[in-house]
Amino acid sequence: MARKKAEKKVVQELGVNEQTPREIVEELNKYIVGQDEAKKSVAIALRNRWRSRKLADDIRDDVIPKNILMIGSTGVGKTEIARRLAKLVKAPFVKVEATKFTEVGYVGRDVESIIRDLMQIAVRMVRRQKTEEVKEKATENANERLLDILVPEPKRTQNPLSKLFGGGNNEPIEEKEDEPVADNAGREFVRKRLLAGKMEDQVIDLEVADHAKPMVGMFSGSSLESMGDNLQDMISSVMPKRTRKRKVTVAAARKILEQEEAEKLIDMEEVAETAVQLAERSGIVFFDEIDKVAVKGSSAGPDVSREGVQRDILPIVEGSTVMTKYGPVKTDHILFIAAGAFHTAKPSDLIPELQGRFPIRVELKSLKKEDFEKILTEPQNALIKQYKELLKTEGLEIDFEGEAIGRIAEMAYDVNEQSEDIGARRLHTLLEKLLEDISFDAPDMVKEGKTSFNITSDYVDERLKEIAKNRDLSQFIL
Repeated sequence: MARKKAEKKVVQELGVNEQTPREIVEELNKYIVGQDEAKKSVAIALRNRWRSRKLADDIRDDVIPKNILMIGSTGVGKTEIARRLAKLVKAPFVKVEATKFTEVGYVGRDVESIIRDLMQIAVRMVRRQKTEEVKEKATENANERLLDILVPEPKRTQNPLSKLFGGGNNEPIEEKEDEPVADNAGREFVRKRLLAGKMEDQVIDLEVADHAKPMVGMFSGSSLESMGDNLQDMISSVMPKRTRKRKVTVAAARKILEQEEAEKLIDMEEVAETAVQLAERSGIVFFDEIDKVAVKGSSAGPDVSREGVQRDILPIVEGSTVMTKYGPVKTDHILFIAAGAFHTAKPSDLIPELQGRFPIRVELKSLKKEDFEKILTEPQNALIKQYKELLKTEGLEIDFEGEAIGRIAEMAYDVNEQSEDIGARRLHTLLEKLLEDISFDAPDMVKEGKTSFNITSDYVDERLKEIAKNRDLSQFIL
């Protein structure tokens, strides 16, 4: 009973995001400009996870997550929303490219490996949580082991004749004790110094586990992935653990010993059971490049494999049981978010069964000039701030005038309109070209006493105008 309560507590602490939809959107706004509709859909989906926990048992299992399909050209923020979401939620999250997978019988990853990856992440999360719970006891045990290394227990020696002759009246001859390395008072003295942090830099010999390279790499392909994992676990459990001596400082030794002691205190069976619950109830899978496995019209040649990927993804999305080394995992309540540019294909080119499993459709808008200006300046680690900080390491302060930022945004929009629309990624290419000479000359400029540089709209025009105007040249450079 106590174990079940502990599992439930961990799942509640890790698997449910307590933030309201508005708070989730505000958090995403710190990093992503615009795309309010997509942020709103993701925020509602996360909040529905929290709401489903409050339902009665007889209805909870019937309330399944509503999967989301995000449609928009490259560089508008689809993947960034997923990346930031991963950091925001306290739930197992895995991002995969649909193009990495193939149907069974073709060379490529098996789609069921997505759920196995999700389980690995869930196990790591639960293990980290459990490690925090036993951290105090693990540190205490690690300090005791450090004391045993620093102040070894006194050895007891026996008179070799006692075994043969014994003492008077058939009593063994008294054992003699060597002069102790340090008595209890000495051990306590070392303990105080150790706990006070006065011995952190002292070097000691420590026996650590020798982690050999895996012997079963040959089994890591396609549908044999799980067999490889299981075989590796079996070999590691049968083979004796090898150790080797390392010279490390007391501070480094404590970290190693804390980890070893924490592993002894953690019940891995309980971790596995809790992780399965966490993955089943709170897992999120983000399928990127889903449009690349869509097939237009009748399929032939390599397109057979693409349609096969959709058919293999289908049972996972609609709800099935996947076998993992931690136990069977049901996918009914995992939230799936798919994203794709859909330039050449349309969402209707996906097989009908898969279309039906993504009922929420969100279209991300192409970026305008105003969006590019905001991307350059507003996010927490905006692009301009990144370049400023990079050059500051050389001792050079660069400053962008407001008009210069407007010109960069305008050029990014114009080039995207004239050639391929690659969204915010266009800003990376423009800024790299704009700051190419400054980045190259920065060390020499500082040596000559020039510690600041002001970037004006004229400088932007001088560096980029010809390239931006010449469409043929911009295709190669921008």
